[in-house]
Formats: sequence, structure tokens, C-alpha cells
Amino acid sequence: MKKRLYLKLLIGYVIFGILGFILVSTFSSHYTYEYIEDTEVDRLYKEANMIASTYASNYFNEDITVDDLHDSLATLSTYLSSEIWVMNTDGDILINSNASVDMDHLTHIDGFNVADFGSKYYTTGSFYNYYDDTHRTVFSPITINYKVRGYVLIHQPLSVITHHHAHLLNIMYLTLLLIFICATLLLIIISFEVYIPIRKMIKGADAFAEGNFSYKIPVHKNDEIGYLAASLNYMANELNTLEDDQRKFISNVSHDFRSPLTSIKGYVEAMLDGTIPPEMQEKYLNIIVFETDRLSKLTQSLLELNKYGSHGTMLDVSEFDINQLIKMTCLTFEGTCKAKRISFHLILAGKTLYVKADMSKIQQVVYNLIDNAIKFSHHDSEITIETTKKSEKVFVSVKDTGMGIPKKELNKIWERFYKVDKSHSRHIPGTGLGLAIAKEIIRIHKAKVQVQSEVGKGTTFMITFPPAKVKSKMGKEHVAEVVEPVVPLPDEDPVEPEGK
Repeated sequence: MKKRLYLKLLIGYVIFGILGFILVSTFSSHYTYEYIEDTEVDRLYKEANMIASTYASNYFNEDITVDDLHDSLATLSTYLSSEIWVMNTDGDILINSNASVDMDHLTHIDGFNVADFGSKYYTTGSFYNYYDDTHRTVFSPITINYKVRGYVLIHQPLSVITHHHAHLLNIMYLTLLLIFICATLLLIIISFEVYIPIRKMIKGADAFAEGNFSYKIPVHKNDEIGYLAASLNYMANELNTLEDDQRKFISNVSHDFRSPLTSIKGYVEAMLDGTIPPEMQEKYLNIIVFETDRLSKLTQSLLELNKYGSHGTMLDVSEFDINQLIKMTCLTFEGTCKAKRISFHLILAGKTLYVKADMSKIQQVVYNLIDNAIKFSHHDSEITIETTKKSEKVFVSVKDTGMGIPKKELNKIWERFYKVDKSHSRHIPGTGLGLAIAKEIIRIHKAKVQVQSEVGKGTTFMITFPPAKVKSKMGKEHVAEVVEPVVPLPDEDPVEPEGK
């Protein structure tokens, strides 16, 4: 991975620091200086107006002495960090807050002219070469009886503004440093909370891509990242299980195809080389036909399962009498039941009981359940098929008194090619796909199936359908009524197939 996330974060962090320093040292510095300058000029101008309208006016009106005025200006000068003058219109300094009063030897400012200030009330410079350094000078006229008698000037060194500006810049730099430290802590937190877990998940994803689904991502957090890691681990576990199931499926398919093919090949070769005499060939040809039929059924069952597993399964839904369907299906097993002396006990709810489903597929389910019950039933036994209606639902159960299913294997009976107790069912014909097909058909109908079993006593399968109302010839709606008693199921916990 050429571009690493951590490197991007680090580069962003450095760029953030550099840009922050540039912004503070340039734009912020410039606008801060202008703000301090304007603020300070406004403050000095207000002070100059106050002095001109009070102290200076009182002096020119001879209400206070020159010494009193000098003392007041000296106090204000210290407060303002500035030098305060009172000048006459001729440019003579009458009072200087930073010098003693000497009315006999007045300092004259050559070239002083208020017109030099223009429309502004302040100027910047050496003030007619009076100062060696740069000062900011604010003036305000002293007006008495609408006549200008003099001026109040406040001189403040630019070093005062520079000092304030430097102080604020130091605060900004300190704030930037604190932000930078916080950003560093945030980067560290992101590294431990986000980046490192992501790196672990990337490592896990690489392991999954290589087929190592047993790898566990070591991220345990109670947030979205932890949830993502747990989801990836769950996905890997499911893929690992799926891979195992695929291997088992292939193994089972290979075994179920290999056995009849081996028999067919052996018998054909034996007939070709004369090992089987002509008078016995008919017997073995029948065996070959039987094995071929078994292969055909197995292939058809696999195709059937594949069809149900696709998203494009179509259902020909209609309302039909489930009681009549059961009766017709039972008739197809007449020959098999006669051979094992097995009888059917039908407990049907009313003359008719309608359900809404695909009749042909539901018939296949009933056929598979009855066929399964016959295979695992003993001779001279009975199979009970019951239909009931309760709580607006229709129930169909198939109960046998055969060998039963161990409780620990109830969830496995829906798996493809699974056979209960292979040592006892080895000679029982079948593909091992009947219940898998039944489960898929029930699933696509959004119906429900339950199984209860006890070893040595038998097994009961129950299917639950939503009710279907049917109009009679008189135009009224009716639902078939239960006319025979209901035989209760054993008090065992039902086991439902996956997805229900």
C-alpha cells in the first residue's frame, strides 16, 4: 500500500501547524496591529477632547493656575503612557506634562500648522523633528466662545503599540501551541482508536483473501470500529462454515454418484467379458436400470434445490383443498405401504380445508414427508396425517412410529445428504435431499415447519400455513370446521429450520 493513512494524517498534521504559524505571523499579526492602533488612537483622541474641554478651557478662562493644569496633565500622562502638551495657536508649548513650567522660556515648534493634519485628527512621525523616534500624535482644539485659543496634543511612542501588539502575538502563539498540542493528542488518540484497529482489520482482510478464514481480528471495542471487526470475524466464520459445507456437499455428491456408477460399470464389464452368463444378464440389467434411476433422481433433486436457492423462484399461488391433496398423495404410496403392511390414519378437519400456496410444490413437500415416514417406519405400523385449524392458521402434521431421531441431530436433518444413523439406514433407499427440498419449499412460501421426535417412538413433522377463505356457491365466505378430535403433539421443544 503506497499511500498509508497514517502518513496522510501526519502530513496533514504538519501542514496544519505550518499554516497556523503563517496565519498568526502574517494575517493575524497585521490585522491585530491595525486593531490596536485604531483602538489606541480613538482612546487618545477622546482623552484629548476631554482635556481641551475641561482643564485647558479652565486654564484659558483663568479658573485654574498653570501649576494646577500641569499637575493634572502630569497625572494623565502617566496613565496614558504619553506626553501631553498645551500649545497656543503660534506653535509655542505652554505646558509640557514631562517638563517643568517656565512661561518665560517657551519652546517653539517651527513650522507647526494644524493644516498638516488634514482631515485626520492624528499624525505619525517625529512631529516636526522634535522627537528622535516615531510618535503617534493626536490633537484637539481648545475652543472658547467659538474661538480657537490653542491645542491639546498627546504624543505616544509607537513602542507602546508595538509592545501591546507583541503581547497579543505571544498570546496567539501560546494559543496556537496549545492547539498544536491538542492536535498531537488527537493524532495519538486517532492512531490508537482508529488507525491501529484499521491496520488490524486490513491484516485480517488480507488473511481472509488468502483463504485463512480461521484468523480472528484482535479488535474488541464497543463502537462502530469494534462492530465492523466483529462483523468481519462473523463473515469469516460463516465463509469458513460455508467452505466446510461445500467440501461436505462435494464429498457427498461424489460418494452418491460414485457408488451407482461403479456398480453400473462393473456389471457392464462383467457382461461384456462373459463373467455374467447370458441367462443371468436380465437380472443385472434390472440392477443397472435401478441404479440409473437412482442417479436420475439424485440429479433431479440437485437441480430442484438449485432452483429453490435462486432469487428467481416463481410460485403458482392458488387456493386449494389441502385435505384432498393429502388423500391423493397417500394413494401414490399404496404399493409401498402394502409391502410393509403400513396403514394411514387420516384425521382431517372437515370435508374441505383451504390453504393459499403453490399446490404442486406443497404436494411435493407432503410427498417427501410421507415418503420419509414410510422409509423409517417398521412393518405393521401406522402413519397418522392430521389437518387442523386453530387461531386462523392451518396445521398439517405427519406422524410415524418409527425409529425416531436423536435430539442432538434434529437440526441436521435439513442438511443436504444428511441421513440419521447411517449404520441403520444404509440399506434404506433415498438421496438424502428430500427434507432439504421440503425446507426450501416451505421457506419460499414463508410458512413454518416444526419437528418433534423421540428415539424408538417416532417422529412428527408439522407445517403451519396462513388461512385462506373461500367463497361457497351461495356467495358467502366460509372456513372449513374441525369435525374430528385433534390428536395433541408430544410436549417436546419444536425445532425450526434456519431462516424461520
